[in-house]
Amino acid sequence: MDVLARLEKTGIIPAAAIEYAKDAVPTAKALLAGGIDTVEVTFRTDAAAEAIRLISEECPEILVGAGTILNLEQCKQAVECGAKYIVSPGYNDEVVAWCVENGIAVLPGCLSPSEITAAVNRGLNVVKFFPAGPFGGVKTMKALSGPFGGMRFVPTGGVNGENICEYYEQPFVHSVGGSWLCTKKDITENNFDKITELSRQAVEKIAGIK
Repeated sequence: MDVLARLEKTGIIPAAAIEYAKDAVPTAKALLAGGIDTVEVTFRTDAAAEAIRLISEECPEILVGAGTILNLEQCKQAVECGAKYIVSPGYNDEVVAWCVENGIAVLPGCLSPSEITAAVNRGLNVVKFFPAGPFGGVKTMKALSGPFGGMRFVPTGGVNGENICEYYEQPFVHSVGGSWLCTKKDITENNFDKITELSRQAVEKIAGIK
């Protein structure tokens, strides 16, 4: 399975901070009902590893990944639980090297030319651009895509239902990510119909752009 190709086809990577493992599968199914077949479960809660395991086992139609991975220990735990891709807010060469060696798709956070150079030298051609909004968004990614013509970006942080097309339509954007589709509040309050509706709206907005 080419994980990056599947993420590109979906176009949207929802980030979900799941407080209670019991909400993991319903969240995944709510996204799926809205037309999104992936979820990045962030390691910001104690339930993250179990949430990944449950989604992997009980909702195989969903491509589950792990986000906010800060070290190799978290990375290995996530993969053991069933994560098919790793996302981190910054560039950690130990994590990237391990993922490359083990055939795990990895999206390290890269903002600077130095970080992107490190990613290129590890053989990556897609990285996360975070936080996109505060660091110039489309304008900065366009500037970076000059010297790094083979690199594509997954902007997160400031991407939402209002500006998703502004990001997604750029040729140097691989896919977009964000937590607006399934906020911690909506997950905890079991507002799964809202998650499905927001997902459906996002999918409709980017349909036909690429």
